[in-house]
Amino acid sequence: MKEIKALIPSRRIASVTEALRNSGLCDISAGEGCHNISVAQVQRLHTSHDPSLQRYSVDLAEPIVTEAKLELICADELVDSLVELIAKAAHTGESGAGWIFVIDIQHVVKIN
Repeated sequence: MKEIKALIPSRRIASVTEALRNSGLCDISAGEGCHNISVAQVQRLHTSHDPSLQRYSVDLAEPIVTEAKLELICADELVDSLVELIAKAAHTGESGAGWIFVIDIQHVVKIN
């Protein structure tokens, strides 16, 4: 089992979630394929190539870029297909616009 985390430009997250939904690889209701999908807004300390995407955080006293963080759990055999799908749907053509991480899940405890 793997966890996929992706930091994606906020303007591309709708395309990514739609691609996941339409792929047939994720059955959220049955917990098969990819599941436990979550999306959150995150603030990355970063100066953007596009100044319109950057703002200054008074709390952090740093320039930040707001991005979306997608997290999901999947079977090992789906990782390559899902990473390719996410990368394609999130593509902006800009260098360093996002990141995808794949993490091994060593142990899972189901809470009932």
